[in-house]
Amino acid sequence: MTAPLVTDPKAPCICLIDSPDHPATLDETTAGLTCSVVRVEVSDWGDALTPWPAAALYRGEPDYGGHAQETLCWLLQEALPAAERAAGIDPSARAIAGYSLAGLFSLYAFLHEPSFAAAGCLSGSLWYEGWMQHVQETQLPTQGRYAYFSLGKKERRASRPQLKLVQENTEACIELLSARGLATDYVLHPGGHLTGIDHRISAGLVALDAYLTR
Repeated sequence: MTAPLVTDPKAPCICLIDSPDHPATLDETTAGLTCSVVRVEVSDWGDALTPWPAAALYRGEPDYGGHAQETLCWLLQEALPAAERAAGIDPSARAIAGYSLAGLFSLYAFLHEPSFAAAGCLSGSLWYEGWMQHVQETQLPTQGRYAYFSLGKKERRASRPQLKLVQENTEACIELLSARGLATDYVLHPGGHLTGIDHRISAGLVALDAYLTR
């Protein structure tokens, strides 16, 4: 966990769910933002960031553990308050964002925790088994809030059949949540899932910053 890059102690704060193994380059990604940015590093994404257990995509890999709710409680009760105290900030609003499985978790956290005013689902793993059924069956609070979605144009060409659903599911999710009053933006970037990750994170943070400081 790192302290926020502080601009104004009362400015909104964006929580970026990040990997300790491949952290985002925040010095470049946060340049020019009004919001503070908190990076919360989460290990073992397959367990910590998935909303319920599911089979692994690839043979030999561990199944997904489905501990997103526990991670969300830790985030709200420990990680974010500790980071904000350490940095001396008292943000007027919060957003949450993440890439890949962290994008899935960020959208899950946003939809299950009304204190997040906005979310960034950046190449989010919305192919995850059961995700669309969950969104369809659960009346989650969306009115008067905002979510930014992005994908690579080639992500739907992935080798695994389940991964091929990512664009279809993302667009269906946006349509469904928009109909419930959620304000959304959706950007298709060049390339596949691993193309230009820092650029895509930067674009998402800029969009969230613009919404939170409008």
